[in-house]
Amino acid sequence: MLTSAFSFTRLRAQFIKEVLSVLRDPRSRMVVFVPPILQLLVFAFAATLEVRNVDIAVYDQDAGRWSHELVQRLDSARFITHVRHVDSQQQLHELIDRGEVIAALAIPVDFSRSIAAGESGRAQVLVDGRRSNSGQITVAYLSTIAAEVGAEVVPDAQTPTPVVVRHWFNPNLVYRWFIVPGLTGILALFSALLITSLSIARERELGTFDQLLVSPTSTPEIIISKSLPALAIGTALGLFMISAGVFLFGIPFTGSFALLLASLVLFILSVVGIGLMISAVSMTQQQAILGAFAIGVPAVLMSGFATPVENMPVVLQWLAQAIPLTHFLIIVEGSFLKAMPSGDILASLWPLAVIALATLTMATVFVRGRLQ
Repeated sequence: MLTSAFSFTRLRAQFIKEVLSVLRDPRSRMVVFVPPILQLLVFAFAATLEVRNVDIAVYDQDAGRWSHELVQRLDSARFITHVRHVDSQQQLHELIDRGEVIAALAIPVDFSRSIAAGESGRAQVLVDGRRSNSGQITVAYLSTIAAEVGAEVVPDAQTPTPVVVRHWFNPNLVYRWFIVPGLTGILALFSALLITSLSIARERELGTFDQLLVSPTSTPEIIISKSLPALAIGTALGLFMISAGVFLFGIPFTGSFALLLASLVLFILSVVGIGLMISAVSMTQQQAILGAFAIGVPAVLMSGFATPVENMPVVLQWLAQAIPLTHFLIIVEGSFLKAMPSGDILASLWPLAVIALATLTMATVFVRGRLQ
């Protein structure tokens, strides 16, 4: 009697075996479930480009009215933890050299006198260039404080009409509203990548891969059985993190949940294909984990999570379009805050479908090569 090339009974048995392998293996449970949940809770508060809790050094040679007003504004600024007063320019430089302050303000002796005479008061700002991004943000904050002091100096009649800035989608500039949806994609990426990367490598390390070779299981059954657990667990973790963003962190969700769910499934499928290729070439679970991070970390850096893709060289911009996380971040961030229209979502959804088809096809080739 001929054995069917594809059997749903065998597929179901393989699927149950894969799920139990993930749930029963302490190493798999630790790698797959614990880090994403902890990282979501920690990174939501720690991963921020805002500048807070910094020290500023001040060398006030004037001690006049307006220098005193400027220093008082610095003392009351929420992003400054402590204003360090120094008595010489050398102490100012030493604090920056040692990294104890991110910026220093040197107020000249004629600062208040120049303002009283109707001239512009000038002060020197020294910034720690080793922390360039934080230094630039700090300078912007200091410029705002100086502008507020300048508004008091100039009479109301001479004060130009201020520009009123309105921030769409995130009126209060809550950084967590931006970072948590992005973390959803990143953590779902690593979860699905690790589950599939460990699948075949675990079989090979435990010595059951040879049994798989002599079993009547076909190559499509093996690939589907290795993919479905990662798809189910990755989708569940992604939905959990989306729910945590809405109910735990209070981020408004204004988009279409159905389109977001479809995007999440396609995103996980594309990652599954990459994970299967890593697992097919890995001999041990340790190699699989290292391979997953070797692929995942560059993917995160080039996805536009921390820096815009448009700022990258043209070659890297094209390469970023082949990364599934690049397209999913656009969808998930737009679904949370922007109520992204369906047309815009579909514009990022079809590249995910193409990537998923390509990665799963390549994974089939890799796995078939290992089974022969």
